[in-house]
Formats: sequence, structure tokens, C-alpha cells
Amino acid sequence: MDGDTFVTKDGFIMNTFGYEHPDDRVFAFLKYIPAQYKQLFNVEMLARTWKFGAGELTQQLFRAEKLYTAKNYQTFIEAFRKTFPNYLFFDQTRGKELITAPLDAIEQVFVPKDRLVWLQNLPKPDGLQKMALNLIDLVSEESGVPCSDLGIHGSIALEMHAPESDIDFVVYGTSNFRVVEEAIQRLVNENKLSYIAGNRIEAARKFVGKYLGKIWMYNATKKRDEVKTQFGDYTYTPLAQLRFAANVCNDTETMYRPAIYKISNYQPQDDQSELDLDKIPVQVVSNIGCYRNVARAGQQIKVAGTLEKVQSTRDSSVFYQVVVGTATSEEEYIWPT
Repeated sequence: MDGDTFVTKDGFIMNTFGYEHPDDRVFAFLKYIPAQYKQLFNVEMLARTWKFGAGELTQQLFRAEKLYTAKNYQTFIEAFRKTFPNYLFFDQTRGKELITAPLDAIEQVFVPKDRLVWLQNLPKPDGLQKMALNLIDLVSEESGVPCSDLGIHGSIALEMHAPESDIDFVVYGTSNFRVVEEAIQRLVNENKLSYIAGNRIEAARKFVGKYLGKIWMYNATKKRDEVKTQFGDYTYTPLAQLRFAANVCNDTETMYRPAIYKISNYQPQDDQSELDLDKIPVQVVSNIGCYRNVARAGQQIKVAGTLEKVQSTRDSSVFYQVVVGTATSEEEYIWPT
């Protein structure tokens, strides 16, 4: 499921992307790079390093300074092509090459809800682990969402956290997420939590803040019964770059990755975004995580992205959507207005 983290036999740590995957592999993005492969990836790395594993199996890991840029994604693809081509997959439904992990290359999987159970059963949790448990208990109690529908993500889940690490938790399910969202707002109002808003996207999402001086963040993952499509149900043909404004008319899946905003009242912002009526997009899909949950139903958004023709492989029906995060341009966005 989206957000599950896994370690490959080559030592790469990757995060699952989305909910639709080929039978023999999983779409993913590269999160941590083993030290011995650092030179293969010609991108700016964070100065901080991480350690994964214990004893003789401990690995030093590096992370790209910017994980989600189009340029870095293409650089990752070229690095894999030269040395680990089995991580690449030509997606015929999209007509492009993407980073994946073959199932037979995956050595260990960290599922957030399972890692929370592990954390709850630790005999001697350290200070940060205790704080994470206390925060999750606070959110669960205030929202009424059981801990079985919550999870722990990030470095705490991987047992590679440091004192400066954040608390990164997960909420499973659409209705649970909205209930937790409201509960966190109440906790902020009561000064038990606070938000951090470094820019207007963070201010709109309200997904990051502080608890007793420690940074927390949270995101949503679908429950299995909320996954309605599978890989190969549709083909996607890119047509044009668009800039437009539109109203969000349904926000049921805006908190996920990919985030889906159903839209109405399409308003082109330049001449090349003028469209025939039959090609007007019905939704905006963001593959970029930071654009999750930036607007609710009834609000307007401004969008730059790629118009796609989406055709069903089951009944040949067609609709149009705009994708933000095609890994081909840095000028793609969703701005709340």
C-alpha cells in the first residue's frame, strides 16, 4: 500500500507509491541510498546520514536533498539503468519508464500499522519512541479513531531515528482521516499541539506541527476496501501542458497519494489552455505528496500540469484529467486560492 517502506537486497530503502502495481513489482520512490552507492547518484545529498541495521549489518545511508524534483527523478532513473536496471519498468499504460522494485528484490517490509503494534510492545522504548506513543494515544483518544487504524512511519518505524528525528504517523481510511483532522484542530485550539506553516501549502494542509517541542506530521493511506482500481484498468496519453483555475467539487481522495481532486468550472489561464468542451478535465491528480489535501470541496485551486486522455481497457470509455508530478517538468503545481 502507498507509504509502506521496504528494504531491497541491494540495501536501498524505498517507499511504495500508490495502490496499483504490476503483478511482479511495485511502483516506488527511492528514499535512502547505501553509502557504497552514493557516487552512482549524482544529486545533492543531505549532510546528515542515517544508520540502518545492527552490528556487522549496519549500513550508512544517504538521502537526496530534494526527493521529488523531475530532475532528480530522471537522475535516479539513469543511475539505476547503469547499475541496477532491474529496478526500471516500462509502463505501457503510460508509455514511460518508471522506478519500481521487483518483488523478488524486496528483503524486508515495514507497514506503518504493524510498526505501531511493534512500538507499543517494546519493553523499553526510548524518549522519542515514548513521545510518539503518547502523541498517537492523544490523537486516538481525542478523535475516537482506534490505534488499529493508525500507524507509525519514517525513521522511528525503521529503528534508525536520532534525537532530532520527527514523529511521522499515518491514518488509515478516508473517514478516519477527516475525523483525525478535526481532532488535531481541537488539540491545537486547546494548545496541546501547534501547527507549523512555513509556506502557504503547509498552511492549507495543516499536516505538520509540534508536540512538546517535537515536530510531528501525518498523512493518509487507503484501507484495502477503498482501493477500487488495479494496474492495467486504464491507459494514459499525455496531450498538452495546461494552466487553469477550477473549483474542487469532491475532496474524498485529496488526502491520498496520488491525490485526486474532482473539479468543475474549468477556467483556462492562457491561450494554450483553451480546450474543446469534450476535453475539459474532470479531475486533477497529484503524484507530488506536498499537494495532498491543499483544498476542500467548494474551494478554488490554480493548477499547472499535463492534460491526459484516460481510456478504460474494460469498456473503452474515455475521460480527461490533469496530472501534477509527471517527472518531466518542475513547473507543475496545485495552489489553493
